[in-house]
Amino acid sequence: MTLNSSVNISSKQPDVGTTIFSVIGQLSAQHKAINLSQGAPNFPCDPKLVELVSQAMRDGHNQYASMTGLPSLREALAEKVHTLYGQHYDAGSEVLITGSASQGIYMAISALVHAGDEVIFFEPAFDSYAPVVRLQGATPIGLKLQVPDFAINWDELRATITPRTRMIIINTPHNPSAQVLSAADLDQLAALTRNTDIVVLSDEVYEHILFDGRTHCGMATHPELAQRSVVVSSFGKTFHVTGWRVGYALAPAALMEEIVKVHQFMMYAADTPMQVGFAHYLQNPQNYLQLSPFYQEKRDRLLTLMQDSPFKLLPSAGSFFMLASYGHFSDESDSEMVKRLIVDHGVATIPLSAFYMDGTDNKLIRLSFAKDDATLQAGAEALCQVKG
Repeated sequence: MTLNSSVNISSKQPDVGTTIFSVIGQLSAQHKAINLSQGAPNFPCDPKLVELVSQAMRDGHNQYASMTGLPSLREALAEKVHTLYGQHYDAGSEVLITGSASQGIYMAISALVHAGDEVIFFEPAFDSYAPVVRLQGATPIGLKLQVPDFAINWDELRATITPRTRMIIINTPHNPSAQVLSAADLDQLAALTRNTDIVVLSDEVYEHILFDGRTHCGMATHPELAQRSVVVSSFGKTFHVTGWRVGYALAPAALMEEIVKVHQFMMYAADTPMQVGFAHYLQNPQNYLQLSPFYQEKRDRLLTLMQDSPFKLLPSAGSFFMLASYGHFSDESDSEMVKRLIVDHGVATIPLSAFYMDGTDNKLIRLSFAKDDATLQAGAEALCQVKG
């Protein structure tokens, strides 16, 4: 029995319900479905990382860290970013350790976007962007990426920018399309934002997962864009510990100063023992440089296993996702297809329409290959049984 409230509530998010990830998760649990839906690894992280964090707890690192993060961790990140991408961030004023990348995204939008502003982002998109923008009294504007290559239409973006445009949200490698931005894309973005006060919020949580020899073209690789960008990334995605909820943000000091004003009242400091562990773990670059071949092997394994399925798999350039098309053999909506796959075939995926504000249905579903070999094998076998 639930407790009745005597308070009349005026919802700030009347159109926001339970996320599709929760809905699919509940239905999958009910049918004991194989999980190719969730963007979280089902295999363990490096035992060395667990021991580093455990040792940090035993050594007494169980109280608040510095508000902006453990100095040794911020210094390690600044060094890593400078080595990989060429941009120098001051560890004291331009690097912030956050309680997850999601929190970093929320804080950046909350700190830098004002009521009446417009925020442009690209759909399909991670489902938190638009609601967080609305919470600021601002207007989210979703521009649809071009299917099937999911490229940005730069002419459309140019026509959409107005004097009220305060922020453009970028995501590369992209969830859910698994596509990545190129150096030429960054030049286009720089040209469109030059001589404006537009902030670029760059969601780069899959920065170390790119395939077929590609290199990460994040905002820190482009000196001009770095001056107007907030870059957000994730230890959880990088080191297979999504449940630890620790991420980080990089930004010029003037932007970071505003973000920290939100951070200090939102959580003050991220989890201390995890920060100690990550600071030590980052000392070996192979702990993140080996991710691309690791996940490329899983991508290629799923591609091979799915050869006899009726689905057409779209190229995956980065992240740990790939899209599968089914419109050539079924007129079902993607939500209906996903439910049927769970109920009739015991395998869970995600409908791409969940990543659009208006529910655009391109007859595509998202598969996650951040799974162990047994799960990939079982999931692919189930999908191969679908009638084309």
